[in-house]
Amino acid sequence: MALQARAAGRRRPAQARRALPPIDRELAWVVAVALASRLAVWAVAAFAALLAAGSESPGSIGRQNELRFDDPRLTHPFGSGVDLALAPMARWDAVWYLRIAGEGYGADPGLKAAFFPLYPLLVRALGIVLGGGPGGRLIASYAIALFAFVAAACVVYRLVRERRDRATARLAIVLLCAFPGSLWFGAPYAESLFLAAAAASLAWALQGRLWLAAAAGGLAAATRPVGVLLVLPLALVWWQRWRAGSALTWHALALLLVPAGIAAFAVLLAAGGAPALAFVDVQSAWARQTVGPLAGVWRAFEAAWLGVRQLASGSREVVYFGLAAGDPLRIAAMNVMLFAFLLAALGAMAVSWRRVPVALWLWALAVLAFALSVPAVPQPLMSLPRFLGPLFPLAWGVAVWARERRADAAVVVSAAVVLGAFAALYGSWNWIG
Repeated sequence: MALQARAAGRRRPAQARRALPPIDRELAWVVAVALASRLAVWAVAAFAALLAAGSESPGSIGRQNELRFDDPRLTHPFGSGVDLALAPMARWDAVWYLRIAGEGYGADPGLKAAFFPLYPLLVRALGIVLGGGPGGRLIASYAIALFAFVAAACVVYRLVRERRDRATARLAIVLLCAFPGSLWFGAPYAESLFLAAAAASLAWALQGRLWLAAAAGGLAAATRPVGVLLVLPLALVWWQRWRAGSALTWHALALLLVPAGIAAFAVLLAAGGAPALAFVDVQSAWARQTVGPLAGVWRAFEAAWLGVRQLASGSREVVYFGLAAGDPLRIAAMNVMLFAFLLAALGAMAVSWRRVPVALWLWALAVLAFALSVPAVPQPLMSLPRFLGPLFPLAWGVAVWARERRADAAVVVSAAVVLGAFAALYGSWNWIG
């Protein structure tokens, strides 16, 4: 009997391994792809940063941007070779997040009020564990972003795998990692955390776990203002389940947890002596105007058309709304490129219809409509690739469409090439979004 018990004990681990659902074993592949893609982006950005440091003249655009927007105390805190590894992705808004993590918002937050608090608060907390100071916070900013991105990729994979097949799920993850807007996943930005919270919220919603979904939606709203738009798909899921008799009327109260994320930020600002709605007023610093999505599309088309004409003529005359904001030719090129992203986004929305759950499609539509409703001057679609990055339902829909037409390789290669160009520009302090 004892021998039989020992034999059974030896067999049990192997049986347990065989009993693991295949989808759990596949998550190792997801983690590897997510981390490998971030390593590739970092390598391109780091190489571009080294080239720029050795070849740029003091008057170059990249050098001017670095001198104007960088804070070496936050992005180069070690004074050693470690900075060469950590600094290349700490650009632009990353400096603001690191500053908030170290200083908080205070009674006069200024531009800091534009950056929502959950990510910098987590960076601050983990930074303390890692020894405190700018160095600890810089390491923490990368660690949280990478962990959140890997977690988000796993959630997205499970969502697609459970409703489609393994090949489609794998392609969706590759597209999520290769899309040019994924540049900011794994960088000291809030994008990875927002993606993770939004993906968890929508996954729980589809499972009928509305309270957990709304709580995750609240975290998303405390990370990025567009997180509050998760209330729309969650409301749709509740209504569908209520009509089917599987949700109670009072379960709709869970939806209040989503805007609670923004309310918490307002309370945080007020507690520090700042205006509670400072995050609303500060948007004017980026010359953003609320005009509605249709007017935003028209402005984007107008800017792109003027950009094509200006690039064709080579003129450096300021032609868009008479506003000078840098080299007119660079602005023209950006407007053309951003309009191409808008066309790609609209195409992805079209092919995703009926290929992804309607609640997820509705969320992607709401975020895109919001981005189009607040155009900036002189770049109406400023930061559009970054706004599109977390919209994983579009990666899902395009993956289904690409497999139907055997266009997997063409779509992935096209996206990856643009991502590489984005990483090179970003690493050399050129504005992308």
